[in-house]
This record gives sequence, structure tokens and C-alpha cells, in this order.
Amino acid sequence: MGKYVFRRLLLMIPVLLGVSFIIFTIMNMTPGDPVMLILGEGAPAEALAAKREEMGLNAPFFLRYLRYLADAFRGNFGQSYRTGIPVFSEIQTRIGYTVLLSVVSITLAVLIGLPIGILSAVRQYSITDQLSIGISLIVTSMPGFFTAMLLILLFSLKLGWLPPMGVNTWVNFIMPSIALSSATTASLIRMTRSTMLEVIRQDYIRTARAKGASERAVIFHHALRNALLPVVTVIGVNFGQALGGSIAIEQVFAIPGIGQLMINSIRQKDTPMVMAAVIFSAFIASSVNLLVDLLYSFIDPRLSSQYASKKRKGRG
Repeated sequence: MGKYVFRRLLLMIPVLLGVSFIIFTIMNMTPGDPVMLILGEGAPAEALAAKREEMGLNAPFFLRYLRYLADAFRGNFGQSYRTGIPVFSEIQTRIGYTVLLSVVSITLAVLIGLPIGILSAVRQYSITDQLSIGISLIVTSMPGFFTAMLLILLFSLKLGWLPPMGVNTWVNFIMPSIALSSATTASLIRMTRSTMLEVIRQDYIRTARAKGASERAVIFHHALRNALLPVVTVIGVNFGQALGGSIAIEQVFAIPGIGQLMINSIRQKDTPMVMAAVIFSAFIASSVNLLVDLLYSFIDPRLSSQYASKKRKGRG
């Protein structure tokens, strides 16, 4: 297990390098001059040229990228072109909002999607099953920002129950969490339903029922555990999507998270800030996927036995 975790951590390095190279290339190809952003459009040409030379922007593309990587490996992700402060400090103040929003939205999706998916599978073709499938299909087809605007129209403007923006209290996170979790909830309902239907038709489920096990024990002890593997995969993948999807949600609800920071930085060609924000988001998403892979071994005893057998072979 330890070797597997170490190998997965090593595999994160080329992933982060690939992400950094793609973002650096895209930011290099986009129009705009960061020196003009720093000194202003009325700055003299000599000052612009001197600042460009000072920032190393006249160097070849690959040399600038390698310099950025060398600084990043030393923990220096540069300074923001807009504010002049280290990008790491600004990300530290904002990453908490984005991670909190993503964690709450995924938790909400699991608490709603998993029970409904199980109920839908157990009562296949019933009214509950038809309603859950129909609603999940409708919610899946709605973008998160559209759901967010519908929630604001209903609960803020029409009923006046919830604040439309801000992060002052936990109440401010209710509508953003619902909007961000809507698509994940729909995916979990459909995935849980399909995997449960596949599992409850297996022979060992019939055997458990024939031995007199209660329906609750059959569903939650025998069927659900074996149906959880693909569901956990969906949760891990959707956590990464929640980090990306929070960009639109944070804009709609004026949440000062990483998503809003990235949007503002892209508009003003703040390359160091965009690079650091994307790399941190990719690191968090990769770490969550690693945790999901480790969770497999606790859910499925067969995977734990594979790790143990490999360890025994290594000793032999």
C-alpha cells in the first residue's frame, strides 16, 4: 500500500507539469501586455521596454517557462501583475472558500443522491423511480449557473428567504452549494440506481434472501457495499468538476474564491496568478482522486487482499 501511494504521488508530478505547460502556453498566446497593465497605457515606450526587460518577458518562451518552474519548485510562484503581492498569499486567503463550497456541495449530493438512487433501484418502475429519473434528467440538462439564477429569483427576489450574494454567514452558502451540487446529485442518482439494479440481481443476493436475511440487511449489508465502487468513482470525478464549476457559481454569488480570482486574472492577463490558481486546483483534484483510489481498498476487500498478496510476493 505504501509503495502504491508513493507511486501515485510520483505520477502527480507529470500531471502538474502538463497542466502548468498548457496554461503557460495559453496565457502566452492570449492577446494583451502585462507591462501595459502594470505601468498603465500612458507610460512612455522607454519605461515599457525597461519593465519588459526587468520582468524577463523578452526571453524565449521555453526559457521563461523553465524559469517559472525553477521558481515554483522553490515555492516562489511569483507576484501578481495586478496587485504586486505574492500570488501564494492571495490564493491562501481565497482557497478556503472554494474548497468549502466544493466539499459542502459534494456532501449534499451524496446525502441526497445516494438514498434516492437506492430507493429508485429497490422500487424499480414505481412512481418514485419514474420521478427520480425524470427529475435527474432535467437537472442534468441545466447548467449550474442557470440553476443558480433560478434559485436567486425564487429564494432571494420572490420569497426573500436567502441572501443573493456574500460570504458573511453559513446561510450565504446554501444556494451556491445547491446550485453546484445539482448536476452531481443527478449523476449519483442514476449511477447508484444502475449499479444497485445490477448487484441485487446477483446470485449471492438471492442466496442471502433465501437464508432469511431481512430486506434491510440484504440491501445495506450485501448489495450497497458492492455497488459503491463506481459511485465512489463518480464522487471523486465530480469533486474535480466541482472545483472547476465553482468558477461560474462564485461569479453568480460574488464569492471571493479561486474561481472568481481566476476569472479576474484571465481578463487582465495576470499570468502568475492564473498559473498558481490552476496548479493548486489541479493538485487538490489529483489528491482527491488518490484518496478515492485508497478508499477502494476499504470498500472492496478483494483489493486489500491484492495489495497484501503483492507484499507477500515481494518478501518471498
